[in-house]
Amino acid sequence: MTVVASYIYRAGKRAEELPLADGLITPVDGEFAWIGITDPTADEMARIKSMFGLHPLAVEDALNGKQVPKVEIYGDQLFVVAKTAHLEGDKIAYGETCIFVGRHHVVSVRHGSAVSHIELRKQLEQSPRLLANGPDYVLHGILDFVVDGYLPVVATLEDTVLEMEKHMLISFMEREQIRRLFRMRRQVIRFQRIVGPMAEVVGKLTNLELPCIDDNAKAYFRDVLDHVRRIESMISGLREVITSVFEASNLLEQQRQGTITRQLAAWAAILAVPTAIAGIYGMNFEHMPELQTEYGYYVVIGAILMLCSILYYRFRKSGWL
Repeated sequence: MTVVASYIYRAGKRAEELPLADGLITPVDGEFAWIGITDPTADEMARIKSMFGLHPLAVEDALNGKQVPKVEIYGDQLFVVAKTAHLEGDKIAYGETCIFVGRHHVVSVRHGSAVSHIELRKQLEQSPRLLANGPDYVLHGILDFVVDGYLPVVATLEDTVLEMEKHMLISFMEREQIRRLFRMRRQVIRFQRIVGPMAEVVGKLTNLELPCIDDNAKAYFRDVLDHVRRIESMISGLREVITSVFEASNLLEQQRQGTITRQLAAWAAILAVPTAIAGIYGMNFEHMPELQTEYGYYVVIGAILMLCSILYYRFRKSGWL
């Protein structure tokens, strides 16, 4: 059975368990049903559909598990799709939470989410005055829970990128590190494409007149919208950091290569002096007056040392060595 929890709440307190059944149920005023279900079967969704009169298109989307974040209106009910995210190594894994909201019911359907709503349910049950306001406050709690799950993902990726940046400033980045950075960049871009629609979803719940959403609840959704925008800002900053790591790595590598090139050129110029002089004396001409000089060997060696020392001093002074 994939039903995690199914209860009737009366005056903000858990009253009784609600089993899945065939046929429409009509909770009385002051109470609502909250059903949490994960990876449901078609039969389970068919029962929930008959219990609360859910729209067949919304039920189909909830069974699909591959929807983008959105808000849809079906008569006097809302259908909200939110994307969850968690890290698996350096990869961001995504799940989906579909939420059916009516005047007297909330049905949350999870696919692939790493964290259940058990702790969220306990937390909301500790505030019966808030829970007594109805399903729209439960919707707020679920969306706030989903959005809060984005923060550790971004923070962990940010710490990883900053650590790679520190390593890059010390030594050359290896091929695997560069590949890892590219993979993280793709993950961040994809994550940005998820958070953007989530901001639109919460923005609609905050600013539009929608069924099942009271005006008093909009302040709570506005708080969630602030959290989403904060996450968006962090993701944009993280993307800029990754880009700056690439650019700084290229600049440092070019600078290191330039330094090595200058050093090689300087040593080549210094070694060219004895090579040139030795080359002249190695031509084996028959008539070379210098060959008859008594101290010619020592003069040539001294000249080589002096010229090499002058070149070394000049290159050293200019920062090439």
